[in-house]
Amino acid sequence: MNIPLLCVALLALLTIAAGFRVSMARASTGIVQGYPDDPSNILHKAVRAHGNTVEYAPVIALLIYILGAYNPPFWLVICMVLVTVARYMIYFGLLLSPTINKPHPLRFLGALLTYIFGIVLAVYLAWVALVA
Repeated sequence: MNIPLLCVALLALLTIAAGFRVSMARASTGIVQGYPDDPSNILHKAVRAHGNTVEYAPVIALLIYILGAYNPPFWLVICMVLVTVARYMIYFGLLLSPTINKPHPLRFLGALLTYIFGIVLAVYLAWVALVA
């Protein structure tokens, strides 16, 4: 099994599913443009969850894809899995919270793990580039 490619696929799936969730929320609310300024509104939460995903998933997927081509050590593959899980945590933390104006444990932990493991992947890629 190619775990890095699986992580890339899961990040792509999350991005596309998040966009679909926005479309569903638009259909159910009848709002085709913009979104209410109410942070507890389902469309507001769906748009922000999708936006946050689009802000991070492509860069993380690219890091994982490139590093996966260099036969990464096992510990780095674990980092790839954890950063992928972290992106799902943020997404569901945004959608499941009563309002995105208040912290949600999934969102907080997902953000923390995204920062930690995203930085690890970026630094490792820089190291690979320097020694290659």
